[in-house]
Amino acid sequence: MKRIFYVILILIVPQIIVFGYITLDNQEQQKEIKLVNYTKKADRIDRKVVDHTKFEILQQDFERPQDVTLACLSCHTERHLEIMSNNHWTWDRKEKLYGRGEISVGKKTILNNFCVGVSGSEKTCTRCHIGYGWEDKSFDFSKEENIDCLVCHDQSGMYKKAKGKAGLPEEGLNLNVIAQSVGSPERANCGICHYWGGGGNNVKHGDLDKAMNDCSREVDVHMTTEGEDMSCIECHKTENHNITGKLYALSSENKNRISCEQCHTDKPHDDEILDKHGIRVACQTCHIPVYAKANSTKMIWDWSTAGRLDDEGNTMHESDADGNHNYLSIKGNFVWNDHVIPEYFWFNGLADHMLITDTIKSIPVQMNTLEGSYADKGSHCETSACSKIWPVKVHRGKQPYDVVYNKLVQPKLWSPQKGDSAYWLDFDWGNSIIAGMKYLDLPYSGEYGFIETEMYWPLNHQVSPADKALQCVDCHTNSKDGRLANLRDFYLPGRDNFAIIDNLGLFLLIITLIGVMIHGGIRIVLRRNCLHNKK
Repeated sequence: MKRIFYVILILIVPQIIVFGYITLDNQEQQKEIKLVNYTKKADRIDRKVVDHTKFEILQQDFERPQDVTLACLSCHTERHLEIMSNNHWTWDRKEKLYGRGEISVGKKTILNNFCVGVSGSEKTCTRCHIGYGWEDKSFDFSKEENIDCLVCHDQSGMYKKAKGKAGLPEEGLNLNVIAQSVGSPERANCGICHYWGGGGNNVKHGDLDKAMNDCSREVDVHMTTEGEDMSCIECHKTENHNITGKLYALSSENKNRISCEQCHTDKPHDDEILDKHGIRVACQTCHIPVYAKANSTKMIWDWSTAGRLDDEGNTMHESDADGNHNYLSIKGNFVWNDHVIPEYFWFNGLADHMLITDTIKSIPVQMNTLEGSYADKGSHCETSACSKIWPVKVHRGKQPYDVVYNKLVQPKLWSPQKGDSAYWLDFDWGNSIIAGMKYLDLPYSGEYGFIETEMYWPLNHQVSPADKALQCVDCHTNSKDGRLANLRDFYLPGRDNFAIIDNLGLFLLIITLIGVMIHGGIRIVLRRNCLHNKK
């Protein structure tokens, strides 16, 4: 009986200890979160620094939006100089591309695999520019009245830019009331462009969605109105209109970035093992287990199927069961998805980009390449920070290219009227590419095809509550569905194995069990003899 008790003790006690540890660990996670450089919502002083309704200069009837800008600058002198050096204004920057030296990059010049690029279609694309009147290459970036102060600072909710009007607002807006409402940018101000980039809500990023203006904790623990209700600029610290943060669809250098550590420190868990994970695993990897939580995001865009018209020659619009367009005559086929599991890559903050002048070397074409590897660590770091495992949205596309020169091309997509070679009205790829490449003064052979492309979007938003974060077994498993199943350039406990060591361990286990059985059998036999002799 004693032996049975000992066996049960050996089997049960370790499980109780493990269960107790897990329970204690969960309780630890629910403790007060360690924070620095941050004022919690309960401690914030809600006050308006200045009441713009009392300024006489803002009480006039503004005839032009540019007049609002001039009124702003009459008090906020020299601020236009800060704006004019800002990437939100120039859509251009000089950056060192990985291994290629300093090159001009930015929204004005970089291609993507959504709407391809801005060039030739500025009058519609610059609806998301913080300026007025950018119709073509003649736009005057030095003219201060062209700055749009209201798109970032309006708090009335009334301000709206017009379609195809080069960044000008819709007609009929009460600019007097809007100008008097201004304040620090809120989520809705940033989101009007960053939510809607690529032609619709949550099309591009996957983790930036109009739902985040008023979302639950499950969607985003930082922005939820049920919790801290944070605005974008509480992480994207801004000084002199220089906004910190990087979008690697356009950027290439590891500088001016923001990080979780700036508030949560590099030891947020009070657990040595978990904190050590942060050396090679980005916080986002565990804390953004899925993205596109509230609304779907676009995963595939196939331009090659565009141009299909109905029997009467009208454009077609087909939608899926959730209301997402899965076919548009002007854009082709799409695939959408929600609650998407990210793909995982090593990333060190450096990136390369496929320029329109580059020759295609591989298929799918890598529109932007996130640099990094497991070997990028310690003294071998290629930048100020070593590579970490990062969650990424990968957008896959099929877009036009020059089959002779083997380069990507820029088609002209938009025009206010037919007959101007704009594809969205004339549906002629040949003419639209000729017009787009001529606008850029670049050669085109006259022959085009469609080629597969991939674009990478590191995830930073839609952070889940702690109890929804990834668990150890999500990565440390040999299942083909393990989160890191495809990241094979390093040894991961629980996933990887060595046949010789495994077989040796199995052999030793079998030998041990046989030994125990022989030993136990001998003891039983000898014990019976001992009891018999005692009687």
